[in-house]
Amino acid sequence: MTKQIDKLNWQQLLKSGDRIFIGSHAATPTALIDNLISNARQLHDIEVVQVYSLADNKWADAEYQQLFKVNALFIGGDQVRRAVAEGRADYTPCFMSDIPSLFSDGIIPLDAALIMVSPADEHGYHSLGVSVDIVSAAARAAKKVIAQVNPSMPITYGQAFIHRDQISAYYYAEQPLVQMPPVKLDAVTERIGQYVSLLVEDGATIQIGVGKMCDAVLRYLGNHKDLGIHSEMITDSMMELIKKGVVTNRKKTFHPGKTVASFCVGSKALYDFVHCNPHMGFYPSEYVNSPANIARNDNMVSINSAIEVDLTGQIVSDSIGHLFYSGIGGQVDFSRGASMSNGGKPIIALPSTAKNGTVSRIVAHLSEGAGVVTSRGHVHYVVTEFGVASLRGKSIRERALEL
Repeated sequence: MTKQIDKLNWQQLLKSGDRIFIGSHAATPTALIDNLISNARQLHDIEVVQVYSLADNKWADAEYQQLFKVNALFIGGDQVRRAVAEGRADYTPCFMSDIPSLFSDGIIPLDAALIMVSPADEHGYHSLGVSVDIVSAAARAAKKVIAQVNPSMPITYGQAFIHRDQISAYYYAEQPLVQMPPVKLDAVTERIGQYVSLLVEDGATIQIGVGKMCDAVLRYLGNHKDLGIHSEMITDSMMELIKKGVVTNRKKTFHPGKTVASFCVGSKALYDFVHCNPHMGFYPSEYVNSPANIARNDNMVSINSAIEVDLTGQIVSDSIGHLFYSGIGGQVDFSRGASMSNGGKPIIALPSTAKNGTVSRIVAHLSEGAGVVTSRGHVHYVVTEFGVASLRGKSIRERALEL
């Protein structure tokens, strides 16, 4: 039975050595975590499981290393990246679609899930709001669910609800959702966006990854017609395409008429847009990122970026040499799903160079220590500011010439 606690007794809710999950992206319950840090007292060696968080990630700072140790399923934020590099945190590579089963199958059992929700409706249901993704799976699998109830959390539809009886303790704290500032585009990324837009046909369903490369693509889709969205993430640029009528979802063959996502990050305008919006469906990662479900969209186009690509088409996107930088995320899920789709196109877009043009990102062989995220068999197109390389069905010799 749910009980409201004005001052959480963490010694009753957690014990040293427990493994806890922390909510994702813009739905990180920072007030709840601050309360834990302030009242942890004798607790120590708490393992924190997380993906990307837009919060300050202070729990990964060296001053809290006796209290917390982070296990990042996707590395995001300078604090987490630094902690992994210094050996104070771990990185567990995994597909986003597989993370829920790691919880439910007991591979990564959770003692508690710390999440953020909207206030309950008259039926006792809280919304997970802007971040359903793996939060819903963590809440189902954890022995205890400790929720920060935030009146600023938008209510989203789809499979985005949790009943108050599923929550062990909750903590009221209003806070504005963390916003992601708009990215600044340069001439190179704009040129890449133009090339990628030429590969997207009217009526296609799109998935867009994170970063300025993907924002550049969206900027050049403004004259397209009847696009659909099936994407793990929704951004401000996608919202603008919906408002302009470019995205109608009419031609979708899976969830026609509805934008499908698992989380959104961006401005307050975006969070207001998704609030109680019946045309937006927020679903768990095991559903949205399922390659089989992705492939149910005809003409599915997945657009993601990379750190490095070799001449055979191998994609490096979670590491820079020996340095782990981000994670696998949904890139492989969507590349595979798009390749299985009728008329689908998996696309990797990246600038041809890094470090002000001094280092090539299209390489004869991968950097020492670099890990392949997306195999040479998954990618159909690689796009740089110099054009489009078509790799599907090409021999190694032909791929090298294309790239």
